[in-house]
Amino acid sequence: MPRVEPFRALRPLPEHAARVASVPYDVVSTAEARALASGNDLSFLHVVRSEIDLPPSVPADDPRVYGKAFANLARFEAAGVLVREPEPVMYVYRLETGGHVQTGVVGAVSVEDRECGAIREHELTRKDKEDDRLRHIETCRAYAEPVYLMHRPAPAVSSTVAEVTNEAPLFDFGADNGVRHTLWGIAGKEKLDRFVAAFAALPALYVADGHHRTAAAVRHAEAGRAGRTGEWRGGREFFPAVIFPENELRVLGYHRVVMDLNGHTPRALLDEIRGRFDVVTPGVPEQAARGVIGMFVDGCWHLLRPAAGTFDAADPLASVDISILQQNLLAPLLGIEDLRTDPRIDFVSGARGPREIERRCREDAKVGFFVAPVTAAQVMAVSDAGGIMPPKSTWFDPKPRSGLFVKTLDE
Repeated sequence: MPRVEPFRALRPLPEHAARVASVPYDVVSTAEARALASGNDLSFLHVVRSEIDLPPSVPADDPRVYGKAFANLARFEAAGVLVREPEPVMYVYRLETGGHVQTGVVGAVSVEDRECGAIREHELTRKDKEDDRLRHIETCRAYAEPVYLMHRPAPAVSSTVAEVTNEAPLFDFGADNGVRHTLWGIAGKEKLDRFVAAFAALPALYVADGHHRTAAAVRHAEAGRAGRTGEWRGGREFFPAVIFPENELRVLGYHRVVMDLNGHTPRALLDEIRGRFDVVTPGVPEQAARGVIGMFVDGCWHLLRPAAGTFDAADPLASVDISILQQNLLAPLLGIEDLRTDPRIDFVSGARGPREIERRCREDAKVGFFVAPVTAAQVMAVSDAGGIMPPKSTWFDPKPRSGLFVKTLDE
């Protein structure tokens, strides 16, 4: 029974929304963040990537970085760029790009639900990244960015969303990457109560993106319960989320490049692969649909179809293409056992695709793999089974912007 509640958000005034809204902290490097925020002193990157306001010699985990984030957030509020909602609210948030549309609900979700399994995950986290987000929460005294959650389709949610989207939005703008962002406020106790009840009727919510933010929120709540973070307020048990129905989501593939062939020549590697996959040469990577993996090696594309009996088709995790690639090729043939720590492997987001794989193989990699995306439903099935997807398995696109709703610890 997930709990989704209204909260008194900090949000931009409509005239500032387009300039404030930024990409999430974890989709850009420091250099990219610097370039994106150049000439825009209202960009929320000054909060979530505040090292851009310090000399390049300052490490990203330096205490001055977190202090600058707090100062910039306070500056935005003092200047009236961000304003506090007078009463607890929820929002409806729509993302549109090309012909794709997804509409979700913004609210505060419970740490306890993550602890008891009503919020389910599909990725492992790294402690250093958790530490970073925890320090950001504690220093800024705020959850600066929402977690991206998904849920199975629910008529009680979608019908109320439809009512809200017939009203005038708080703001509606196009971002620099071509995505349109529209936000509606949910006013009135009756509508808010309907949303709370509709989410409570669901068996679970699922983390699509933001596992480290979720883990940091849990650690912050645990520390608060133990009296280690100063004055305790129950509101710290809730953190902000955008919750979309899974049937509206778009998931792009997450591809791999490997820096060496683990002692194989390209021909020898192909010979070994043929015992595990049916190989079509030459292949067209765009034809690598589910059940077919594109491989670029020695200047040529090949299509790999897993041989019968090489994976458990009834297992929701083992039957995902990215798992088949890992278990039947990357680990046994290329020696890539731990995707999170092995320096020989790198990842290419789905938005970039085969041409980027080719570029990397010309510049620094020896082999690349183009993998069809999993579906949101597959991710939820893995989560329900208690499984963990291989690292860098999903790229949900488009992503919510940061800075449009902030939950402070004192509200």
